[in-house]
Amino acid sequence: MDPARHPIEDLPFTELRRKVRSAEVLSSSVERLLKEVRFTGRLSVVIENGRVLKSGYEESYFSHRDQPTG
Repeated sequence: MDPARHPIEDLPFTELRRKVRSAEVLSSSVERLLKEVRFTGRLSVVIENGRVLKSGYEESYFSHRDQPTG
């Protein structure tokens, strides 16, 4: 660790890394919606300068298990 940096400066970054690693990056309301539609695909979020620049998902990954295949 760089002795010129105070450890308190690392706390926000450490917390961010912990949340990303434990998949705590979505709000509970978005997580609930993802479960409701049984989303199993890829969700992407691009952050620039601390703000969401863009987000998206791969639509073909939705699961329609409740619909008959008939």
